[in-house]
Amino acid sequence: MAHPHGKYADFEGLRDQAVTLRRQGYSLRQIRDELQVHNKEILQRLVEGEPPPEWTKRPRAKDDLREKARDLRRQGWTYNQIQAELGCSKSSVSLWVRDLPTPEPRCTPEEHRARMNAGLARLRAEQDRERQETKQAAAASIGALSDRELFITGVALYWAEGTKDKPHARREGVEFVNSDPGTINVFLAWLDLPEVSRDRLNCRVMIHESADVDAAEHYWADLIGINRSLLGRTLLKKHNPQTVRKNVGDTYRGCLGIRVRKSAELYRRIEGSWYGIVEAATAADLENRT
Repeated sequence: MAHPHGKYADFEGLRDQAVTLRRQGYSLRQIRDELQVHNKEILQRLVEGEPPPEWTKRPRAKDDLREKARDLRRQGWTYNQIQAELGCSKSSVSLWVRDLPTPEPRCTPEEHRARMNAGLARLRAEQDRERQETKQAAAASIGALSDRELFITGVALYWAEGTKDKPHARREGVEFVNSDPGTINVFLAWLDLPEVSRDRLNCRVMIHESADVDAAEHYWADLIGINRSLLGRTLLKKHNPQTVRKNVGDTYRGCLGIRVRKSAELYRRIEGSWYGIVEAATAADLENRT
């Protein structure tokens, strides 16, 4: 029904039609289009008192949390306690329960701190669980590596962490240093592809002199499967008493350096392969651009 000049003279008649449509499950937009009422205020007045149909209501993922927050507030819980218990933001708690009366204190400061600490512990435990689930799912998605995939991985790993040749310093030799045992294992597996035997490797530990050097040497020797006596001379980093070190404790084992003897040809293969990866990645990127 059109309304010349934007006037709605027969308001009651329009309202009757709007209410009928509303009860048939029409949304405001559908009623607007059906009755040609484009004035928002008039449209709202036409359906005043008529609830919107269920299908137009957006689902609210936090409805359960909101109800829990309101229940806890009625029990006398503070905003901070509810936040810690439910793991949501304080602003959300405030929005959900601000119409409820402020509760009287029901516990001592010590009890309050204990509740807060317990809630935070639960929150952190849940966050840790989510982190582990994400990491485990990502690890499981990798599956077995082909030789090509391992080779490309090793080249990228070396180019990020290994010694590289420079125009001002010719270093065409394979030398790799890292503190992560997983990274060392991947590099050693990669060396098996070009059939680099273990007797071509010179390995040595690099560590702060204030650390447990003996334990670190045993750890790295066991990891790479050689006798400790075959390790080169450990490189000790002098300790600066004015520096507060964070890499301390039983898990600190320094770094392992691996140098491959007679490896100029292998280094050139690494460098060439890396440039091939860059070229292929750049070409793919250009193809995807519009």
